[in-house]
Amino acid sequence: MEIYKSGHGTYFAEYHIVWIPKYRRRILKPDVAAYIQQLLPGIFAGMPGTKLVKINIIIDHVHMIALIPPKYAVCDVVGRIKGKTASMLLKKFEWLSRVYWKEKVVWSPGYFVSTVGVNEAIILRYVECQQQQDSGQAKLDF
Repeated sequence: MEIYKSGHGTYFAEYHIVWIPKYRRRILKPDVAAYIQQLLPGIFAGMPGTKLVKINIIIDHVHMIALIPPKYAVCDVVGRIKGKTASMLLKKFEWLSRVYWKEKVVWSPGYFVSTVGVNEAIILRYVECQQQQDSGQAKLDF
């Protein structure tokens, strides 16, 4: 765990962020996931002090660990990431416009966020191993 310094403070502000494609569609195929991973460093570079620590993209959701300094609101950073990736994905992968034919979207409007805190190793291992542990949606008996 590394402690960071800003002009007026010292902080450790890592967040576990999860978001999904609109309607939880299974669109995050390997080529799409690779493109998202290629885009993210540029997006983070546009927000000085932010840093992508770890990412794991599964077919229907994204897990990310990110360092977000206190000068940024988490919702603004997530909004910028989702907005820019959606725009670039729609340009690069024309088939997405057929998947979301009524609207120009890729991501669902919400997201999950939690602080990493001092249990960083556990969260990092969780993000790395998520694909093996995730067995899909729960099946309900009616």
